[in-house]
Amino acid sequence: MEKPKFFKTITGQQIPLPVFFPDATRAVLKTLDSTDIESTHTPGILVNTLHLSNQPGASVIKNFKGVRPFMSWGGGAISDSGGFQVMSLAKQSGLKNAVTDQGVRFQLPGQKKGLFTPIDSIRVQMTLQADMVVVLDDFTDLNASHDQAQETVNRTVLWAKICKDEFDKICRQKKLTPGKRPYLLGVVQGGHYLDLRKECTQRLVEIGFDGLGYGGWPMTDEGTFNFDVPKVIGENCPKNYFLYGLGVGKPQEIVKMVDMGWNIFDCVLPTRDARHRRLYAYNAKTIDNIDVHQSDFYSYYTPDKEKYYRDQAPVSTACDCLLCRRYSRAYLAHLFRIDEMTAGRLATIHNLRFYSILMEKLQHEYQINP
Repeated sequence: MEKPKFFKTITGQQIPLPVFFPDATRAVLKTLDSTDIESTHTPGILVNTLHLSNQPGASVIKNFKGVRPFMSWGGGAISDSGGFQVMSLAKQSGLKNAVTDQGVRFQLPGQKKGLFTPIDSIRVQMTLQADMVVVLDDFTDLNASHDQAQETVNRTVLWAKICKDEFDKICRQKKLTPGKRPYLLGVVQGGHYLDLRKECTQRLVEIGFDGLGYGGWPMTDEGTFNFDVPKVIGENCPKNYFLYGLGVGKPQEIVKMVDMGWNIFDCVLPTRDARHRRLYAYNAKTIDNIDVHQSDFYSYYTPDKEKYYRDQAPVSTACDCLLCRRYSRAYLAHLFRIDEMTAGRLATIHNLRFYSILMEKLQHEYQINP
């Protein structure tokens, strides 16, 4: 079995791997429209199941025959399960026994209490018509004991089986052949307990998925990224599986995980940082000179310093985005100082292009390596 080289969309596109999909939570990347996203060479987006089922509602998305026609987006799309948001709402509500084998009891602000089940998650995601559907999983708490983590693994596997059965049922009803149906992703839980991560991986592989995701909190108690977990997952699943770093987004983490065979990533970092005046810039003179394996291959650029107020240079000469091609550091600093929304737009375009350049560099190595 060979590792996958492309992410194929249900519309027939083949997106080279590895790939980074920014989080378009509510079917929009804040400050941008779909044309802006396309201009950054960003091949796909991630949308949020819970938020879209609440606003505008699954029936509206269904009327448009999917989230892509709804937002006039022609690229790839992944839908998350909505589970992380539901779990957060369940904890905030203080409900006893909020999480059971049946599902998660939660309450949206100003609404009645509801039950979110694995079947609900799959049905909404299939309405969104994404290219990859993610099963509902039971998030392992950062401070969970081994017994508590084992419980989340057991429930994650149970829900994964329910999701798989519902997914297969819908595919049969809609007569979706393997080449026309979305990918289905299982999610590995177990916290920092490597034996449980291995067990969860193996049990999910027995059910059968197109790939597995790194679920849960990826940081150690010391605040560093826990690379032992993706290593264990990768070693215990078929080589032809997609390996998805859910929520993994720091550039140096992506580079290291691609070296380990991981090939799909999503995160809010580039868009959120852009709106908060944090831009990413390669420490190179041109795009051709970028070496992503250098320890200091990029820096953060913040346009708040007074020395940039008259700076005629672009944010980066190793970038070909709209901001760097047409505008100076001085102009960007001016836009931020007057709280102009255009500043957020240009900074977001820049950060997304930074990430697409990163993936282009990694794709070349990934595609030629066995």
